[in-house]
Amino acid sequence: MRIKAAVLRDASLKMPIQSIGLDEPRPDEVLVKIVATGICHTDVKMCQVPGLVPRPIVLGHEGAGIVERVGSAVRKVVPGDHVVLTFDSCGVCETCTKSMPAYCFEMWPRTFEGSRNDGSSPFICDDGTLHGKYFGQSSFATHALAGERNVVKVRKDAPLEYLGPIGCGIQTGAGAVLNSLNIHAGSSFVVFGVGAVGLSAVMAAKIAGASVIIASDVNDKRLAMAAEVGATHVLDPRQVDVLAEIKKITGSGVDFALDTSAVTSVMEQAVSALRPRGTVGFLANQSPAHAVPVRPQQLMRGGLTIRGLL
Repeated sequence: MRIKAAVLRDASLKMPIQSIGLDEPRPDEVLVKIVATGICHTDVKMCQVPGLVPRPIVLGHEGAGIVERVGSAVRKVVPGDHVVLTFDSCGVCETCTKSMPAYCFEMWPRTFEGSRNDGSSPFICDDGTLHGKYFGQSSFATHALAGERNVVKVRKDAPLEYLGPIGCGIQTGAGAVLNSLNIHAGSSFVVFGVGAVGLSAVMAAKIAGASVIIASDVNDKRLAMAAEVGATHVLDPRQVDVLAEIKKITGSGVDFALDTSAVTSVMEQAVSALRPRGTVGFLANQSPAHAVPVRPQQLMRGGLTIRGLL
């Protein structure tokens, strides 16, 4: 079929809308008419940094839409179902079978190599190869071919135009709190950076019953929104010494910290904000060379835990 898609060819951040061809669904694939898609910072990074994905490519990984056709082996959804698209995973490796698909052994190729597992692209372009299946979807298009594993059925009365970011940014922040850090009732928590991911973490911490939920950011509107959705305290590092305020609020530091900023000095703060036996999660980075200095003595004396989160 012919569809329209935004095609990335260079580092200009310009993605012209083109008419391209799209394959029929294979047995395990689902054809989704995209209603709306979020734009994640990861998409922007793929545009700005050469070599992270092959080009030309169709990006987009926060798609939401309506199932139009399904492959012969698909049982999870049927035509007419409303779905959110998320990242792809193999379903058979050790982490997938333990219900941790974010750490699938095939995560990298299924996310960033721009092709199906057999190396083929779902797209047909008149002027040569066009890469797709980015995050298992490539949703910057009128239609996407996803796998059965990375479509999630949602209620038909839920507004699809708002649901796309659930497939990445929202589940990243909420999943970090509920699944990876396992924040529990009565615990204390600080999140550094309250964009979409950080705000989702705040909401999840409230759901988990955390008694102290601290949000730190330099954006006044984001801090105000954090207070609306569950933060008990908001801190602006332009106005206060954040670490001193955290110690004042908690007495000894927080049980859990989460950094969404990828700013080295802030990530160091996140470690220093912990009380003994505390845990910090990192889920953002600037580049493959990005490093955060950590003193082993600090970790040992406090019995601290640093978690990488995906």
